[in-house]
Amino acid sequence: MDAELPDRQLLIVEDDEAFARTLQRSFERRGYDVLRAADLDGVRKVLALRERTHAVVDLKLASGDSGLACVQYLHEHDPDMIIVVLTGFASIATAVEAIKLGARHYLAKPANTDDIEAAFGRGEGTTEVELTARQTSIKTLEWERIHEVLAETGFNISEAARRLGMHRRTLARKLDKQRVR
Repeated sequence: MDAELPDRQLLIVEDDEAFARTLQRSFERRGYDVLRAADLDGVRKVLALRERTHAVVDLKLASGDSGLACVQYLHEHDPDMIIVVLTGFASIATAVEAIKLGARHYLAKPANTDDIEAAFGRGEGTTEVELTARQTSIKTLEWERIHEVLAETGFNISEAARRLGMHRRTLARKLDKQRVR
């Protein structure tokens, strides 16, 4: 299987088990060899066992890990890996950061297999994200700023908390909470 399709080795980084399973089945029907991880630790374990050519990474993971940290790790592990970021909370700030860290494309959920596969085919990264008419809330702006600072600090929570002027535990709690729309 791997020898036949060396260019279709997919890693799905998604903590929503049902969505990850659905994506996996859909990509397997298209000939991809698919492995899944729910967080950054899982990504490390998968890549220690088997190399991947493609990755789909959710921006918000329940473990508190940032999908941006996963993108950074995947890109550092293999700069040629084609990485697409999925998020239910699209914003220009996180799109730009994902592209800077090595993602090929950034898609707002709901994205289907066709959308993701089309994004794999793009020649280079882009920050073209479809924006909605929905106004940005204070919570969303805070979330974007937190992720921006996390990326600037190499995902060091203590340093990010210091730069944001908050206690480390407060930042950890904010990262653990589900984001409010």
